[in-house]
Amino acid sequence: MSARLPFLESAAVTDVLTFAERASRLGDGVLRLRAAAGTLAVTAAPLAPRGLLDATPTVLGMRFARVDPELECDLLVDATRLSASEDPRQIALPDSAVSAAWAGVAPPRGGWSEAGSIPAPVLAARAQWGMAAVAHSVPTDAGEDVVRVVRASIWGAPDDDLLHLPLGAAFAAFGLGFIGGDEPVAIRRSGPWTRLSLLRGHVLVRGPQHTGMTAVRATGH
Repeated sequence: MSARLPFLESAAVTDVLTFAERASRLGDGVLRLRAAAGTLAVTAAPLAPRGLLDATPTVLGMRFARVDPELECDLLVDATRLSASEDPRQIALPDSAVSAAWAGVAPPRGGWSEAGSIPAPVLAARAQWGMAAVAHSVPTDAGEDVVRVVRASIWGAPDDDLLHLPLGAAFAAFGLGFIGGDEPVAIRRSGPWTRLSLLRGHVLVRGPQHTGMTAVRATGH
């Protein structure tokens, strides 16, 4: 029998499996499952750089669920391999773990300060605009490298309607199903990280990555 994640209610199982299904269609399809003190944080990366020259910003989506207080774990799994079990309050885990570079860059747990808000419909509209722009800009029969460059240029661009956050923040919120109405989306910042908080989940943004050579500085000689 494979390992199980025990939840306090079946509704949480449904929520996590729905999140996993959406995450499997975005980014690398990897989920980070981190549980402590009765709370499970489920994190996916709809956008993340691959290598030093990749300008894609790191954009994470996160949901929380109540779990057995005795459960402690921190593992990475393939989102497509999470499944329901015979117990409606448990999720069956895959037999093997996976790896993801973005999981080594964790957002802070505290020190967040208010930085404004964005109407949820604006997030939805900008996400839809970005998806149309990507579809229009990718050449026919383009290779994976070309697709990644196009996506990075569009999703990594700061957007005036999103308080200069990368457009990819809207893509993550929309693609993971976090936008469900016209709620104000609270924006908070901590160091290089920005968090967008919605009723259905959180989007955390770090980046975009800076590429190229740094400016030459005088050395005093």
